[in-house]
Amino acid sequence: MSLTDEAIARIRALIQSGQLPPGSKLPPEQQLAAELGISRSPMREAVKALAVARVLDVRRGDGTYVTSLEPKVLLQGLGLAVELMQGNTLLELTEVRRLFEPAATRLAAERVSDEQLAVIRGHLDAMREAAEDMELLSKHDAAFHRSVVAATGNEALTTLIEGISSRTLRARIWRGLVETNAADRTIAEHEAIYSALAERDASLAEAAALLHVCTTERWLRRVHGSGELPGEIALEGA
Repeated sequence: MSLTDEAIARIRALIQSGQLPPGSKLPPEQQLAAELGISRSPMREAVKALAVARVLDVRRGDGTYVTSLEPKVLLQGLGLAVELMQGNTLLELTEVRRLFEPAATRLAAERVSDEQLAVIRGHLDAMREAAEDMELLSKHDAAFHRSVVAATGNEALTTLIEGISSRTLRARIWRGLVETNAADRTIAEHEAIYSALAERDASLAEAAALLHVCTTERWLRRVHGSGELPGEIALEGA
């Protein structure tokens, strides 16, 4: 273990033990280094690494603080990591979406409030109005799914799915531009999801979401295998 890794491990131990709770301010660098028996240089690198990981928040002129350590903070870097993935990861991410999103939609059907349902309905209405503008429709499509997952009340799940799903957006827009009646089918699938949510039918909501994601995955596998998917989308995602 390098000195920097050791410093990271020791700071994490202080946080995990509760000696440095969320929102607390770290001792000055020199004092912390002395307390942990580590020189200032690896301590400084450890703080930088933990700041990148959203564990610490370095405030210039004020000091270094432990973040809230909430899932939305710690998992915030997932979307960036997904954006940097190479190879056939677009297909892999679609598989992950198929595993997570139907289960999340089922949970949403059990927990969604009337107010949340109204927000979801608003995105569905916006999709209908944007039927001729595939890019705008796809943005409302993404907002529809974000609102559904948010209705679970599970912050970690919401952040994970958002980070995974964001990269598939450009592929979905491209599908709408090249595939006949894609907009109509997409809207119909979302209507089925909304209806199941409105009825609080968890099993039906899960099934409707699974059908929707599987339709997209099946199309993506077909065009990817045939070479029809533009290279920048296949490699970079969205």
